[in-house]
Amino acid sequence: MSQIQSHGDKHSHVGQSYRHYMEMLRLDEAELRSRRTFCELTDEDLARLASLRPFAEKHTKDIVEGFYELLLSHPESRKFFPDEATIRYVKRTQSEYFLQLFDGRCDLPYVENRLRVGAVHERIGMPPKLYLGAYRRYLQLIHDKLHAELTQAEAAAAYRSLLKLVFFDMALANDTYIAANVDTIQRHQAALREMSTPVIRVHDRVLLLPLVGAIDSLRAQQIMDTVLLRIVEEKAKCVIIDIAGVAVVDTKVADNLVKTTASVRLLGAQTILTGISAQVARTIVQLGVDVSTMHTRSRLQDGIELALDLVGKAIVEKRMLAAPATAPDGG
Repeated sequence: MSQIQSHGDKHSHVGQSYRHYMEMLRLDEAELRSRRTFCELTDEDLARLASLRPFAEKHTKDIVEGFYELLLSHPESRKFFPDEATIRYVKRTQSEYFLQLFDGRCDLPYVENRLRVGAVHERIGMPPKLYLGAYRRYLQLIHDKLHAELTQAEAAAAYRSLLKLVFFDMALANDTYIAANVDTIQRHQAALREMSTPVIRVHDRVLLLPLVGAIDSLRAQQIMDTVLLRIVEEKAKCVIIDIAGVAVVDTKVADNLVKTTASVRLLGAQTILTGISAQVARTIVQLGVDVSTMHTRSRLQDGIELALDLVGKAIVEKRMLAAPATAPDGG
C-alpha cells in the first residue's frame, strides 16, 4: 500500500515506470484475466465499487487517519515515518490509493500503478509482516464505515467486492516485493563478483588478476568473462593470474585456469600464472594438469618482469639510468 512511500521517493520516482516488473511477472492481458478470475473479481464487482465513489470521498479522511493511527503507534512501523513532512505526504498518497479502489477499473495501467507499492516496500526495507498487518486495520476501518452507511445487504455485497480487489492488489504487491528483492540480491551479487575478480592494468598491454578465496564454477566463469572482456578493452598482450590467495587448487580449479588460458590465446594474448607455492606445484603435477600453454612463476614480482619483457619493456634501476656514458678511448 502506497502509504509507506518515503517523502524523498516522491521526487526520485515521479514518472518511474514499473514495466520492468510487469515483464518479470509476465503481467500481460492474459495474466491479468487469470488473476482476476482466480480472485473472482468481476466487472459487476468493479461497477459496484465505482457506484460507491461518493461514499469513498466522504470517508477518505477518517479511514486514512485511522489507518495511520496504527502505523504511528507501533515502534517498528513508526520508524518509516521520520518527520511530519513525510507523514503529510504519505497520508496524501494513501488517500489517492484509497480512492482508486473505487475507480471501477482493473486494467494494465491499474496493475502497473499497484506494482509501485511492493517495489517501494522492498526499497525502504518494510517487512511483509507489517505490510500485511496494516491491511487488516485498513479493511476493518472500511468495513465499519460501510455497515454504518449502508444497509446490511448492501454493505455485505460492497465489502465482498472490495475484498476481491484488495486481495488482488496484495498479491501484486507481494509478487513485486519478491521481484524487487531478487533484483537487489542480483545487484549485490554482481558487485561482489566484480570485486572478487579485479582485473588491474599494471602497464600498457599488461593486466593482473589477483585471485583470493575459493573458486567454484560460477566464479570460474566470471573470471573468464572478466579477463576476456578486459583483454579486448585494453588490447592487452599479457595477463598475469596470481593464485597466491587461492587456498585449494584442485582438478576443477586447474582445469578452469587451463580453459581461461586457451581463451586468452585465442585473443592473441599470453597468460602468466604466479603465486605458485611448492604445495600447489606438487598438486598440479599429481593431478596431471598440463600447464605447458601458460608461463609459470612462483612470485608475482617475477611474473610482472616476464610480462614486461613479453611486451618489450623492462624494469631498469634508477641509478643505472643516471650513470654517465663511458667516453671512448683516445688513440
